[in-house]
Amino acid sequence: MRIDKYLWSVRFYKTRTIATEDIKKNRVSIGENPVKASKEVKAGDVVKIRKNQIDYKIKILDIPKSRVGAKLVPLYVVDMTEKDQYEILKLRQASQEYYRHKGIGRPTKKDRRDMDDYVDDGSTEDMGNDDWDVFFKENKELED
Repeated sequence: MRIDKYLWSVRFYKTRTIATEDIKKNRVSIGENPVKASKEVKAGDVVKIRKNQIDYKIKILDIPKSRVGAKLVPLYVVDMTEKDQYEILKLRQASQEYYRHKGIGRPTKKDRRDMDDYVDDGSTEDMGNDDWDVFFKENKELED
């Protein structure tokens, strides 16, 4: 089976296109050699994948006939990734949560609309020239 199809079928990539693009960028290798998308894989190969700035290492146990469910992936792949790589991934995910918590920072488009609806109670409708004259006359009468 082609390596791009294999990585897609064991759910390492969401689409074959994404898998092929990463292979073209030399992010996937078998042993120490970068591979092409058409490279045939077999049981026992050790594949190194650079994804999300993490170096994954997997060993191929078997070749599936088609894309498999998430629960069946361990039948076809053994994860040999080092523990410190997963720690780096956890640190990155934690640092991304720091940037914007809900309700903090610039308002979203929905927040802005809600604020506008709250502030706009209908009293700010456009006043005609006659209305302005009446408004100023009433204020002068109140001052006198």
